[in-house]
Amino acid sequence: MLTRPPARKSVNLSLNKELLAEAKELGINMSRVAEESIAQAVSAEKSRRWKEENREAIEGWNRYVEENGLPLAKYRMF
Repeated sequence: MLTRPPARKSVNLSLNKELLAEAKELGINMSRVAEESIAQAVSAEKSRRWKEENREAIEGWNRYVEENGLPLAKYRMF
C-alpha cells in the first residue's frame, strides 16, 4: 500500500545569519532539520502535558503499588 508524504507548507523563519550561512556551506537541509526539531518539540510538549494532565492518576497508582505491591507479582518470572 502506497502512502502519500504529508503535505508541506512554506513558512518564513528568522534565523541567525552566521548559522544559516554555515548550514548552507555544509549542505545541511535546513527544512528537514527544522521539521525534525519541531516534531521533537511537539512530541516533548505533548508528553509533558499528558504527564501533567494525568499526574494525579499516576501518583495514585504509585501509592497503590507502594502500599500493595504489583498486581500479579507472584506470577513474574524475573
